[in-house]
Amino acid sequence: MGQRGFAAFERHRRLYLWLGIGLYLLVGNSINATSVWMEAGRHGPAQIALWEPFCWEYTSLVATLMVLPLLFFMARRHPPRLERLGALLLVHLAASLVFSLAHVGLMVAFRKGIYSLAGGHYDFGDWPRELLYEYRKDAWGYLCWYLAYQLFDAIYRRLKGEAALIADAAPEDRAADALPQHLLVRKLDKEYLVKVADIQWMEAAGNYVNLHSQGRIYPLRATLGKLLAQLAPAGFSRVHRSFAVNHKAIDHIRYQPSGDGEITLKGGQVLNLSRRYKDDFKASLGQA
Repeated sequence: MGQRGFAAFERHRRLYLWLGIGLYLLVGNSINATSVWMEAGRHGPAQIALWEPFCWEYTSLVATLMVLPLLFFMARRHPPRLERLGALLLVHLAASLVFSLAHVGLMVAFRKGIYSLAGGHYDFGDWPRELLYEYRKDAWGYLCWYLAYQLFDAIYRRLKGEAALIADAAPEDRAADALPQHLLVRKLDKEYLVKVADIQWMEAAGNYVNLHSQGRIYPLRATLGKLLAQLAPAGFSRVHRSFAVNHKAIDHIRYQPSGDGEITLKGGQVLNLSRRYKDDFKASLGQA
């Protein structure tokens, strides 16, 4: 996938990822439902209605989609590391318990509602035994999704490339607070130089800042606040909790009665201007 493909994917990344996850779960749970139905009728007429195994599997699917954001939050907040390994394992053990309880609670609630609408009654069974039964599966699912998240994140960032700020001067001539002029972008076995002045806007993304430059996106491992502390003298200002903008990339600004606003860039992108940052942003424009 080229940089333009990455840029297109990045604009709707969450949508594509959730569609992919949903499709994966739908196929898997549909196979499970048909397997249960076929097994129920293996030695004679099935003792369950055709819709029941699909109800069981699809309610589990919906419940999984609802609790997966918790898992991904934990995967992002607590990635694998060797230091304090015991504490990390305890954190994820507790998270897996919460994940399982939420999944089972939602799943059972959905099933009871569907059975009630169908004029029947859903019995989950002996709760302690069934919770243990479900936790075994949910704990394994938690581990698999956690590892899948880390693997995808590592591969995606390597293919996409990662940026690092550099200064033009030689190390012995460089001031401690020298303003970086270029980005060093590493992608696979190649390195590229990108001008800081070509960055139109920046977006906070977890432990990274996505740098948007000429239709391409470069992830930089940093916080938006620390990065702006370096780049503010180059004409960058924070306009939102998640966004910062290059003054030279702005086409026009529209203010709203609520105090918020919208910044339209020359490339057509529209960024939200939060009232929290509006005064500082106006002041920085006056100094530009």
